Amino acid sequence: MKTLFIHILFLAGVFSSGNALAEDSYLLSGFITDAESGEPVSFAYVHIEELNRTAVADADGYYEIKNVPAGNFTLSIHRVGYRTQTREIAIKESDQTIHIKLKPTVLGSQSVDIVGMADNMEGSNLQHASKKVMGSDLRRNLGNTLSETLSNLPGFDERSMGSAPGRPVIRGLGDERVLILQDGVRSGDVSAQSADHAVTIDPISAQEVEVARGPQALAYGANAIGGVINVVRNQIETSVPSRTHGSLTLNGESVNTGFSGAVDATIPYKDFALSLNVNGRLANNVSTPLGEIKNTYYESTNNAAGLSWVQDWGYVGGAFSSYFNNYGIPPDPQGHPNGVDIEMEKFQYDGKAEFLVRNNFLKVIEAEISLKNYTHKEIESNGSLGTQFGLVTTNAEIKATHNSLGFLDSGTFGIWSEVEDYAVIGSSTPDANSYKIGSYLIEEANMGKLHLESGLRFDWVLNKPVDNEPNSSIGNIRERSFPALSSSFAAIYSLGNGLSVGTSLLHSFRAPSLEELYSEGPHLASYSYEIGNPELEPERGLAKEIFIRYQSQRANAEAAVFHNGFSNYLYARDTGRPSNRFPDLNTYQFVGANAELYGVEFSAEVQLLRHIVADGSFSYTIAERKVPDEEQEATGYENNTRPLPQIPPMKAQFGLKYTKSGFELGSHVRLAADQTRTGEFETPTEGYTLVDTFAQYRLEGKSLMHTFSLNINNLLNQEYYNHLSRIKDLRPEPGINVSLLYRLYF
Repeated sequence: MKTLFIHILFLAGVFSSGNALAEDSYLLSGFITDAESGEPVSFAYVHIEELNRTAVADADGYYEIKNVPAGNFTLSIHRVGYRTQTREIAIKESDQTIHIKLKPTVLGSQSVDIVGMADNMEGSNLQHASKKVMGSDLRRNLGNTLSETLSNLPGFDERSMGSAPGRPVIRGLGDERVLILQDGVRSGDVSAQSADHAVTIDPISAQEVEVARGPQALAYGANAIGGVINVVRNQIETSVPSRTHGSLTLNGESVNTGFSGAVDATIPYKDFALSLNVNGRLANNVSTPLGEIKNTYYESTNNAAGLSWVQDWGYVGGAFSSYFNNYGIPPDPQGHPNGVDIEMEKFQYDGKAEFLVRNNFLKVIEAEISLKNYTHKEIESNGSLGTQFGLVTTNAEIKATHNSLGFLDSGTFGIWSEVEDYAVIGSSTPDANSYKIGSYLIEEANMGKLHLESGLRFDWVLNKPVDNEPNSSIGNIRERSFPALSSSFAAIYSLGNGLSVGTSLLHSFRAPSLEELYSEGPHLASYSYEIGNPELEPERGLAKEIFIRYQSQRANAEAAVFHNGFSNYLYARDTGRPSNRFPDLNTYQFVGANAELYGVEFSAEVQLLRHIVADGSFSYTIAERKVPDEEQEATGYENNTRPLPQIPPMKAQFGLKYTKSGFELGSHVRLAADQTRTGEFETPTEGYTLVDTFAQYRLEGKSLMHTFSLNINNLLNQEYYNHLSRIKDLRPEPGINVSLLYRLYF
């Protein structure tokens, strides 16, 4: 913690030098109108990206954002039915009025960058999230889990084990290699550890979902080689809105007779902003073309309250949230014929502060702290406790954003720390603590049509069991420490006429987790007996990507080629041998291997006619590990490489929709190829073709906006199997599902 103390002292010194706290901040306001009709555009979402200041336009199209410091910022404006607009703004030492004209579009993901007064279709810059899911896309794809909500994006898949537990997989990478955040803070659960553990973030209340790769990912961790997923809920408001606003969501579906609902509201009072959110889900067992899957129910609720005090110098705020989820794991005929029930709860306390600085060097200093208390119980059918996981996580971070410095336009540097107190009941896994500290520096520069970005991060990880066990059956259980440096670089060049090309590199570091080092015992809900390896070394990865993007008023397209090479890729390897203590469970041994994952992605959206839009996507990932000579000799396997397990097959998607005056009607066809490239003791899956259809309608009033979304997934009730499902050998995926979602904005 000495490094953290020194870093805080340094920032405090810079902070107190010069003029220290900014005594003045300013008001940004204006009206948002339709560029064609001149009518006001209500409920537009306005966002100052560098400061995370947000506002929602009222019925007259008026928006205002308070306590904005002087400086240059990026302003983005999103509204369903219009192109997302991004523009650079300069706040002088006075209140600013910026009126915005949004152009209607029938394309679902079109954005426009405003330079001066001209519209330049240059595509998304790398300094921003590489993908955002919001508006009609979020409503159409809203699933029971975060991973289900994102699974239709190119390169995204879902690792699942029933209805409730699901985790995103990006380009074949999942678990610890994909960081999941809510409002920029880690989730504080153990969903990365096993397929039966649910993510403790519900997407039903999300304002948007951001997916980022490249240098910006280093601000959140050195292991995010797959990407960073941030669910934006704004539980701690950064500015006081001009009026009370929020939304009401109701959703029902037929495949499990499920129902969910959510209410969120932001209430201003003088210099305070109160944020409230309540949501819940109920569902019975899932139906498939072959019948019902037993014990796939779930009951969950995720509620939060936050309060912010906003002043000219910045803000201070706090939030409390709770998450409860009771759900079932389907039966395993060989071990648990009645399944396993999960009882999960998490209590979270967050505090954030921001200080605007009058300083030639610094622009903003931010600090945050988060405490999460998580419990996961696995209950057997006779009511006895099988396994219980407990995790208390404390995160703290302080970071600063600086002004232009030489050829650098802007940058961020900070220090981050995490302490985990981990305990397991029901296995021989020892109680242990993990201490992490990291510091990072991310810089951006623009040189004409070339945008550059780089990042550097140093991490130190200490994994420490409560008691050393040098003679343990799995090896010498002892304290392990791992220092490492990670780096990233990205560049994007505009070729003009909406065409741009780019590349990114990321050198990642991942220390072995507590589970990978010290696990020893049955994991009943995941049908496995897990054995750690106290001798594991860190995983290092090198991600490389080349991409090309095109955007015009009638089309968007992006293609990418990627390669991820790993030294000591860590995973739980199915040995194919039953456990001596629990013969019904196979032994899974945590190992490291040299591996590589590579592939291609493509997505496009084209306006064919005035009201007709076609879209499509394609993704394919190949993953394999090197087989050492000693393994070839011991097993008789003759090839030098072997496929990694749990890698999605080649997938494609095609869609067509009609859209006019707030109404959308369309259909999608999803295709997956056979997956025969399987790891040891992994069964292949057959390809499939699914047909989905949807309709959406938007009804706008003076002070309210109503949206209705009807979705029918797996319209033909096709029997199919998800290769990333841990129960694919036992049961198919859900059958036809009719869902209706209503959302009211006020």
